Amino acid sequence: MRVTRLIVLLALSCAVYSVQAETKWDHITYRNELRIGWGDQLFETLMWHNPTSIVKTMPTSYSQTYHEDYRYYQHLWLEYQWRFTHWFSLGAMVDGSGVQWDDVTRNGKGEEIARDPGHHFFNIVVMPTMRFTYFHHPNVNLYSGLGIGVDINSGTETNTKGQYTDFGAAVDVTVFGVSANYDRWFMTVDFGGMTAFKNSQVIYLALSRMINVSIGARF
Repeated sequence: MRVTRLIVLLALSCAVYSVQAETKWDHITYRNELRIGWGDQLFETLMWHNPTSIVKTMPTSYSQTYHEDYRYYQHLWLEYQWRFTHWFSLGAMVDGSGVQWDDVTRNGKGEEIARDPGHHFFNIVVMPTMRFTYFHHPNVNLYSGLGIGVDINSGTETNTKGQYTDFGAAVDVTVFGVSANYDRWFMTVDFGGMTAFKNSQVIYLALSRMINVSIGARF
């Protein structure tokens, strides 16, 4: 009798799970997803910025070069994902960002005597990504995600070996993300951060892209 009850209970549990799984898939018509987005450069603006002070109390024969007039090119990224189940999807992302500045030489009174524009660096991150969707609704999804890949850092400056291009590891974490859906179109807001580094002394990004906004389509 107990065995019969156990079998019936397991059968009912499987039936309930099957109905729930089908319900979760009711609004998931498209398994492919492509989105393009923007991410902030909070880390870059904190690390690389105009000088806080300029020497103005030295003779005019004195000179010093400053990094000035920083321009920040925000994170632009493209991501494709394929949904394996109602809760897990896998794909890849490419993210690009950069910073530009001028090298300005000033005399001891703070007066500009020379300017060398066009100095810059950029980071290109390529990584596979995965997403875990834990709330489903035809109009709203909630999810978290993880990506691990490679960062390509290059520009006008050189590393300790005199090379203009360097490589490092990159990790991107989406702590919380929300997707607003309309038919096959959607908009997302992600909160998390991207970190890229070569070692403990050479860090290219640290909790950059804390806020991401994107638009996309499913097909």
